[in-house]
Amino acid sequence: MFSTKISHLDWLVSWDESTLNAYRQLFSALSSIPISHYVLAFMLVWVVFLYNFLEFHFFEDFFSGFRGAPVHLTCHPTSHIYHGVVSKCKILHGRYLATPWLSSPHFQTAFLNFFGNPPSFSYRRQLFHASDGGTIALDWLTSSDVSRGTCETSNTISKDDTTPLVVVIPGLTSDSSSSYIKHLAFGLAKRGWDVVVSNHRGLGGVSITSDCFYNAGWTEDARVVIDYLHHQYSKAPLFVIGTSIGANILVKYLGEDREKVPIAGAVAICSPWDLLIGDRFICRRLLQKLYDRALTIGLQGYAKMHEPRYSRLANWEGIKKSRSIRDFDNFATCLVGKFETVDTYYRRSSSSPYVQNVSVPLLCISALDDPVCTREAIPWDECRANKNIVLATPKHGGHLAFFEGITASRLWWVRATDEFLGVLNASPHMHVKKTETLEQKVPMESSIDQGPYVNIAEDGMVAAVVNEHAGNKVDEHFAGMGNIHDKTVVSASEQKQQLVKAKSEAAGSSGEVSGESSSHQRIKSFDVIATTRRWLSHLSRQNGKSMWLLAYIAIITSWPILSSALRIFNRKKLKNVPAAR
Repeated sequence: MFSTKISHLDWLVSWDESTLNAYRQLFSALSSIPISHYVLAFMLVWVVFLYNFLEFHFFEDFFSGFRGAPVHLTCHPTSHIYHGVVSKCKILHGRYLATPWLSSPHFQTAFLNFFGNPPSFSYRRQLFHASDGGTIALDWLTSSDVSRGTCETSNTISKDDTTPLVVVIPGLTSDSSSSYIKHLAFGLAKRGWDVVVSNHRGLGGVSITSDCFYNAGWTEDARVVIDYLHHQYSKAPLFVIGTSIGANILVKYLGEDREKVPIAGAVAICSPWDLLIGDRFICRRLLQKLYDRALTIGLQGYAKMHEPRYSRLANWEGIKKSRSIRDFDNFATCLVGKFETVDTYYRRSSSSPYVQNVSVPLLCISALDDPVCTREAIPWDECRANKNIVLATPKHGGHLAFFEGITASRLWWVRATDEFLGVLNASPHMHVKKTETLEQKVPMESSIDQGPYVNIAEDGMVAAVVNEHAGNKVDEHFAGMGNIHDKTVVSASEQKQQLVKAKSEAAGSSGEVSGESSSHQRIKSFDVIATTRRWLSHLSRQNGKSMWLLAYIAIITSWPILSSALRIFNRKKLKNVPAAR
């Protein structure tokens, strides 16, 4: 027994010695390898790690012969937009090949924000004043401003001009000076179209002039600007392009107003679609957290420019301590926009629930490797079910980048958008706003009826605002936009003269109409009543006044017409009395 234990110990000792000898030999062999080889091996491992971490696809492009990947198109099988428009777009049916030295969505996105290679030109500015007092900067680049690659100055834009007009809605904290916006504006203007960038409130070098700020679901600014441009240039086809948050706003606006939008066609680029999903995605991985932090710094810079109002309306200390977009929305957006929680804000502002209601030809472009707006939020089934939507999803491209060419001087989505809108403009598939109802089309009888709302002067007279858009005003800050006028108000004295004149004309014409038939009189009486009802309905929509005030105004303003009608009726009755005897 004792000898057995000794033999076992001898085996262990011999095994330990052999193991140590093996490690000594291995260490001796490793030490004999030059240090440079270790450096190369470490660099190789690091490159492989970065290649996968930064989602490079250079070797994928290399082994495919740098042909690029085909663009996947999603649409309804019987979509007239696809068969009549997109089927003729060669770029959408081709392949997208990223710039080889930018073959990573993160490199593309970073290069766009720090460099971007934008074309050089200058906008012409126009300030639009919304009814709540807010100021929106509209930056124009017309087709005549771009000629043979150099910028020239145009002095006039005719109100009867039929040149297509494109409205661009930028992304979060972006404005008309952003690289991708300048690529888009220059490309469309070079095609021969007019472009206007509708900057968000407080951006583009314009101060906040009201207590209303923009957010991811704020569609009112887009609505009033589009309506204003449609009325000013009613003969020009109107197209709208939204990018990132601007795309979310655009799709939500199209879904809210449905057939009523005066837009011929639209394009949504890199939309976040579902803000709840996007919020979860952007804090999932390290790289996404870097994007989250970068965007938060941009939002804090925006808040810093308008500190007096934010410090009064929101939690300023919380804004300064924010480390994510969610933090900023919690301390700023929710308080200013009166949202109960951040998730409530994200849920109400997402555009994906409105996709099914879109009634305008809409092209949506989203990269599958977008590092900011995840593919998980794309409403595939909703887009497939709507015959007005075509969804294009390239495999690569990053966020709003899609650089192509060896010099990265072009953006693929800009060319695809330009081609789509050009084919759509030449097709019969452009959206036409539904014909307005008789109540909206029939002109009002008096100058008061022509105003969308009224002002009550000190002497009790009612003055009508005769501008085309109630509560909205524009200031001209450049030459050439002479067809855009500030709103004008008819004074009380002028209105009184108009009422007296209308009254005398009605009294003078009573002799002429006294001989007409009773049926014709009933028609005229019906016209008077219908006019009054139309005016009251229109006035009640534009004013927050009480119905008693509306009734008082109705009696005062319609009294000349009613008195004339009564006078005509009495004269006719008196004229028929002798005949009866």
